[in-house]
Amino acid sequence: MTTTLVTMPQLGETVTEGTIVRWYKQPGDGVAVDETLFDVSTDKVDAEVPSAVEGVLREIRVGDGEVAPVGTLLGLITTTADDPVTLDEPETRAPSGPTLEPVVAPRDEQRRAPVRTRSVAGERAVLSPVVRSLLAEHGLDAAAVTGSGREGRITRADVLAAAARGAAPTTPVTTPALAPEQGPNDEVLPFTAVRRATADNLARSVVTAAHALVVMEVDYTNVDASRRHTGLTYLPYVSRAVVDGIAAFPHVNASVAADHLLVHHDVNLGFAVDIAREALLVPVLHEAASLRLRQLGAAVVDLAERARRGRLRADELGGATFTVTGVGSYGTVSTGPIINPPQVAIVAVDGVRMRPTAVPLPDSGWGMAVHPLGNLSLSFDHRAFDGAYAAAFLAHVRDRLETRDWSAEH
Repeated sequence: MTTTLVTMPQLGETVTEGTIVRWYKQPGDGVAVDETLFDVSTDKVDAEVPSAVEGVLREIRVGDGEVAPVGTLLGLITTTADDPVTLDEPETRAPSGPTLEPVVAPRDEQRRAPVRTRSVAGERAVLSPVVRSLLAEHGLDAAAVTGSGREGRITRADVLAAAARGAAPTTPVTTPALAPEQGPNDEVLPFTAVRRATADNLARSVVTAAHALVVMEVDYTNVDASRRHTGLTYLPYVSRAVVDGIAAFPHVNASVAADHLLVHHDVNLGFAVDIAREALLVPVLHEAASLRLRQLGAAVVDLAERARRGRLRADELGGATFTVTGVGSYGTVSTGPIINPPQVAIVAVDGVRMRPTAVPLPDSGWGMAVHPLGNLSLSFDHRAFDGAYAAAFLAHVRDRLETRDWSAEH
């Protein structure tokens, strides 16, 4: 018989735990493939976790409002309601691997180990990542907030209500010796949990990766002719050209390990999405090489919209092998993006503007014309490859944008 372990997913490289917000299924309920099982909240994002299998939810080990480390057993699914629940290994799983993993166990090993989660009974210090960040944002002490959740757990609504009532703030943290001097007209804006997580991740990238930058100008005349028919932005075209470029220069789609380069043959594109100008998420489009232009464009829009609404699935927040960021809508000229670790490269799509440029005349010589021009900026990890390789890759992307017959993908 097969028992599927439902475990706490890894929602981001730096995430170590999550809070179960809500189970959509209860023991005995049928579950379909890709049907949402539960919502999980971390200090970086809220996400839906779908089922990877079809079957019946037999047990819930970690309930609504409870905190569990990544890899912890949350529930069990069997193929039918009559199948015995069988386990052949400890419930707490390693952070790597899929969220839902089928496990076939011998019939004589039907046992159940204790759930390895944090107890909430009478423990006011056990708070979800979201609640902790809200307490910090409003300067509140958990002891000053009355919990309305199960067994007295403090919920998001409890913190917001306490903040609205003006509950007593916590004692201010001692100012570090090298902190900037605060003037009488300065405003203090505490970092949110998401802002801190983003800052930590990018700071680690700057310290670890040997950042280098290549910038090239692109003539988007060819793309604009296609955009009149598709209505797409420039981002899907650049992403499609990047996929082609990776096929020719696979080392840009890689990760740096201790003493080797790990080249990924699946192209999983991450797209940097601004969340209310307060946070940055990078949802992931898996197997992007299998998508044509319109499919890719629709998928990018869908990911961005659901990222802003906090409705991404767990598998859409990890596993990116290359990142594309579009900042051109603000009219940027040249952007030096920070690499999203453990990747080795990221492309920024800068603003496209009508500008005069030299063009070849039909007979000979050169003339002047006004074309849509914009820059592509590639930040890359010099440990993975050299500048010539990076420049050749970016030139390949540029040439695809300028010369490809995009009408074939309409």
